[in-house]
Amino acid sequence: MVSASRSGSRRVTQRGGGGAVPGSPRVSTAQRRWWAASGPSSLERVALASVALALSCALYLYVFRHLPGRAPAVSGFIGEDIGTCDVFDGGWVPDTTYPLYNSSDCPFAERGFNCLANGRENTGYLKWRWRPRRCEVPRFTARAALERLRGKRVVFVGDSMSRTQWESFICMLMPGVDDPKTVYEVNGNEITKIIRFLGVRFASFDLTVEFFRSVFLVQQSPAPRHSPKRVKSTLRLDKMDNISRKWANADLLIFNTGHW
Repeated sequence: MVSASRSGSRRVTQRGGGGAVPGSPRVSTAQRRWWAASGPSSLERVALASVALALSCALYLYVFRHLPGRAPAVSGFIGEDIGTCDVFDGGWVPDTTYPLYNSSDCPFAERGFNCLANGRENTGYLKWRWRPRRCEVPRFTARAALERLRGKRVVFVGDSMSRTQWESFICMLMPGVDDPKTVYEVNGNEITKIIRFLGVRFASFDLTVEFFRSVFLVQQSPAPRHSPKRVKSTLRLDKMDNISRKWANADLLIFNTGHW
């Protein structure tokens, strides 16, 4: 069928044929869809890369659990021989002798995370202890931990969960210090979520326990132009965070991110 528009241009269509007749200036709908699906969009490529990264991390963690070198490393830190026991394979059990510290007595615990000071009445959530399935580890002792960490640099990297773990670890160490005044934030900052770097110095032990805020560990950038409104930012999975160079030379490096 040949039809003409009001402007006099000619349009060629074919009824029931499923495609354009030879010489038609149009590409059929099926052909347009084929070309559109021939390659993934930039967002699809990012999604595929994210899935690949997640699968790689899961495979790494699965293999890492069975590596033989973890138990000796932990044994060296706690000072006891636990053989080949995997201390990371276990669960939480009730223990009425816990907690190890009182948040209200620790100057490095944020008020917002001090549940008892904010009105929580029950304390059962504090009375839990980690127990490996195939061995027993000694009870944490602040003084012994400080001696083993003497002259070291411990670095936590991650999101708000990492920051609260960093705070908790400092509070766990505080009972082992003779003079609390020898423990201070290196820049005189208050503990807050808006600062990307926080470091607490245990002067009498030449120990520094630091925190770097890096939510994704990799570089985060603004969304590209013409992105859907739901896309607020992008991640460069092949680029570490620009503050990662500051993590260098740490004696103990703890990552914790992406739990959501």
